[in-house]
Amino acid sequence: MRIFVLGVGGTGSLLAELLARQGHTVWCGDRDVERARRFLGKRSKIEVVEANARNVWSIIRAGRGANLIVNALPAVFNKIVLRAALRLRAHYLDLNSHLTHHPFKPEQFRFHKRFLAKNRVALICAGAAPGLTNLLAQRGSELLDSVEAVHIRLFESTESEDPISTWSADVAYDAAISRPRVYRHGKFLLAKRFDEREKFRFPPPIGETPVYLAAQDEVCMLPYVFHVRDVDAKIGGNDFERLRRWYRQGRLHRSAGIVRKRFPHTLTPRHVASLIRRGALENARFAAAVLVRGVKNDEPLLVRWDVGFPTLYQIRQRGLISTPISYATAHLAAIFVKHFPRASAGVIGPATLPLDARRAILADARARDFRVSLKITRLKKLEEDEF
Repeated sequence: MRIFVLGVGGTGSLLAELLARQGHTVWCGDRDVERARRFLGKRSKIEVVEANARNVWSIIRAGRGANLIVNALPAVFNKIVLRAALRLRAHYLDLNSHLTHHPFKPEQFRFHKRFLAKNRVALICAGAAPGLTNLLAQRGSELLDSVEAVHIRLFESTESEDPISTWSADVAYDAAISRPRVYRHGKFLLAKRFDEREKFRFPPPIGETPVYLAAQDEVCMLPYVFHVRDVDAKIGGNDFERLRRWYRQGRLHRSAGIVRKRFPHTLTPRHVASLIRRGALENARFAAAVLVRGVKNDEPLLVRWDVGFPTLYQIRQRGLISTPISYATAHLAAIFVKHFPRASAGVIGPATLPLDARRAILADARARDFRVSLKITRLKKLEEDEF
């Protein structure tokens, strides 16, 4: 395919390289061409053209001729890029939602009829979390006769002297100031930020760590895919603890806007390498767990998926320079592109992909050295489950 990647940061740059290795014709668009080239590196042969994501015609001019538009920008630009993809009659893929038009349903679904009319596919939230987590929740639901609850648990930790943006600063800031969505007793609700502290045990070497409610897209997607009573998402790790501390100190307010001292620009691979050499950045980890509780043959069961992604140290050993979150998201997005459902139409999420495609994506994730493990536990009847 001819693929236009819009947004050349930590994730977009790696994703573009991975897609080029798959044999696709790839070029990139970014508002700051020089910065984009620094992310791609001097050896990269991928072309970068200027594209202003605030202007739909700028995207159309830059992406003309593309079969697929990959949106690696902050989710605030989703609707503009979706309109550009429709104008270009191109397929579309993005990494997350902004939840502005409807607080409990991704804004991308507003374009469903328009993509159907163009006979094109918009695959949304196709990264690691959301993305792989949606797939695992759906697979867990298929192993049960009925589903009572789905719990997403994430761990993000950076061992560094100062705050380092392992994700887009705009995305991190938006997640920090957004109220978490929860689905309780069949109803969507807005919860308090950093609420409902829980001690959750991740596989070694992470172990038990506090997790708190967080704004995650899975909560606003899974209840539309299969019948479930409760869905929530929580995050732990020192990166999230830092945000929680700022919030309790009154330093996180939407009216104050993004403070670059607290949310620095995403580091280029060259800067990441420099921090590692100086010892200012020692390691970083990213892990996910998806727990699906329900009933099979009248027996209560807990289906638990654990995913361990390569650490910063392991990525560095492979001769690459990327943070664990960017690395995981870029690789998963490239796998979703590899199994892109071009025969379908409309706006779809990862959990509604055909079964064969979902199985192939999970197989490829394991092949990329992502440790995906499954454990099914019998639960005692009429007893609260402890995780």
